[in-house]
Amino acid sequence: MKAYPKIWQAYDRLGGSVHEAGPLAKKNRELVKLGMAIGARLEGAVHSHARRALQEGAESDEIYHAVLLGLTTLGFPTTIAALTWVKDELEKRSPSKRHQRK
Repeated sequence: MKAYPKIWQAYDRLGGSVHEAGPLAKKNRELVKLGMAIGARLEGAVHSHARRALQEGAESDEIYHAVLLGLTTLGFPTTIAALTWVKDELEKRSPSKRHQRK
């Protein structure tokens, strides 16, 4: 961002345009982006999109469901890794529910 501000600004505008280009609601877009991040095994992006999905009104169960949908497509190791990354974010939001999901 600091080294190439014009490129960052163009990239940021492109992202905004893509988000607004279709009919999906913000929450659904974040759940889709979460699924893509999981499939690519991008830990930082999984954390980010889990947080954003929560901010857009997704419930914990919806986020866990989005992760579990990858089980038969992505396999057990990828799904378990994603569950731990998502759990990190959900526990930050609701520490009292720390041991609800394992």
